[in-house]
Amino acid sequence: MELDVDASERFLMKRLAGKVALVTGGARGIGAATAKVFAQHGAHVVIADILDDLGTNLAHSINGRYIHCDVSVEPDVESAINLAITWKGKLDVIFNNAGISGSDGSTTAIDMEQVKRVISVNLNGIIHGIKYAAKAMIKGGQGGSIICTSSSAAIMGGLGGHGYTSSKAAITGLVRSCACELGKEGIRVNCISPHGVPSEMLVSAYRRLLGQEEMGVEEVSKIVGERGSLLKGRAATVEDVANAAVFLASEESGFITGHNLVIDGGYTSGCSTMSFIYQ
Repeated sequence: MELDVDASERFLMKRLAGKVALVTGGARGIGAATAKVFAQHGAHVVIADILDDLGTNLAHSINGRYIHCDVSVEPDVESAINLAITWKGKLDVIFNNAGISGSDGSTTAIDMEQVKRVISVNLNGIIHGIKYAAKAMIKGGQGGSIICTSSSAAIMGGLGGHGYTSSKAAITGLVRSCACELGKEGIRVNCISPHGVPSEMLVSAYRRLLGQEEMGVEEVSKIVGERGSLLKGRAATVEDVANAAVFLASEESGFITGHNLVIDGGYTSGCSTMSFIYQ
């Protein structure tokens, strides 16, 4: 049987043509890279963030829309989804990506106020996104794709502070739970767990933990390439995560739900932990 298009032609196709997507935390880092790639694949993209200048400029560059949104504030997330619906009449994809790192340090010195803040953004923010995206998708009647950012810290100890790790581990359980409910509506719910991606958040963490305030993306990428991957010399990039999000947003992943897609170069399969997190 002959195929309509060969593999190379399929790669060049706009895999999200006509879809309406919301990206939280979309002004920089993984979120910004994903917003760009979504737009390149034909999606109409709404960027939701608290970094107004960056978000506005990026939205303008991709012919999208921007809205100020603190995902820990439930009405902010509802407003972001309403913007997508007002703009294009529907919501097909949400990438619940906004997150913060919180503090590191020993179990015996946990600051519960900081933990509450991390959970309010990293976990509650995703619950808000799933809640209102699901409402919109159910009303639209065409199903949809809900994607949430977790972390390698959710599946392997020693990779993040305790508050951060707790919030990210909870996301994987939440995704499975919501996938069980929303599947009957044709809504797929998945998460992505990146590792060692030299975004602004990771660079800041390395600066703090290693006491090297001048450390930049290149230095962090080198460390990850040498120690944070089974693919030696190959560091993660924000585009690696963005491309995974495109796959989960597209019809190519139409039979995948309740899944945690780990983007780690094999690290969690066979590498030791970075125990200096607790020192």
